[in-house]
Amino acid sequence: MREEVRTADGRVLTAEHWGDPDGKPVFLLHGMPGSRLGPAPRGMVLYQRRVRLIAYDRPGYGGSDRHPGRTVADVAQDVAAIADALGVDTFAVAGRSGGAPGALACAALLPERVTRTAALVPLAPRDAEDLDWFAGMAASNVREYTTAAADPEELTARLIPRASGIARDPGRLLDELRRELTASDRMIVADAGLRSMLLRNYREGVRTSAYGWIDDMLAASSPWGFDPADIRCPVLIWHGELDVFSPVGHARWLGRRIPGATTAIDPDAAHFAALRALPGVLTWLLRELPAPSVGEQQPA
Repeated sequence: MREEVRTADGRVLTAEHWGDPDGKPVFLLHGMPGSRLGPAPRGMVLYQRRVRLIAYDRPGYGGSDRHPGRTVADVAQDVAAIADALGVDTFAVAGRSGGAPGALACAALLPERVTRTAALVPLAPRDAEDLDWFAGMAASNVREYTTAAADPEELTARLIPRASGIARDPGRLLDELRRELTASDRMIVADAGLRSMLLRNYREGVRTSAYGWIDDMLAASSPWGFDPADIRCPVLIWHGELDVFSPVGHARWLGRRIPGATTAIDPDAAHFAALRALPGVLTWLLRELPAPSVGEQQPA
């Protein structure tokens, strides 16, 4: 079911929710670039787990108005506005890749509302102390994030035509990434059903403009507006050891920074394996018991 929600400052956010309408609400924050139509567990999986899944286009993507100058912290107020519009009081949040920092923002800034949070293949703050932010990162991402921090106008000039091309043919994004994908990621994105969801997701994300993508890059390259150390709800950080788009060092840094966080590292997985991990992550988000104690744990 599609919803349009107006924020306090007059912007429109486009959201969708599906699964069990009487189930426990879970926000799923999409990657970068992406949209509310990003890969998600099928309806049967959601009903089995009694989940009401809620996704939305971050500002500038899909059907959501742009919010120039937004920070990662601003995600929390947008999520709160959607929850209010849907009559949802408390909820869990999961974010994948470019959506993971926003999930952590919700945990830090909405402590009375967020029950549990999962960050899948996350980035750490750009100003994280004692972290070599670019270590293990693919050359394409090093170039884009370096440009975002040093020359936002150049980033904008680069991404506008690229997004336009992806809107016409979303398969070109996967083709561009292919030479940097691990063998395991190539197998995952070769799955016909998953590839179809990814292409629909990318097309919708850049359908109206490149500015959701541009603003995500700028927000990721700027101070987040909160400290992950302030998070007090249970947090699960899931990462693939072989990830070159969000290097695993980012997950380990967040695991050390967030009190009581559980860090699960899959030694044979890379970036897109987070899509296959999502059903298990949903199960974790719905638990009533306290999260396990801090420390890296291998997923079962």
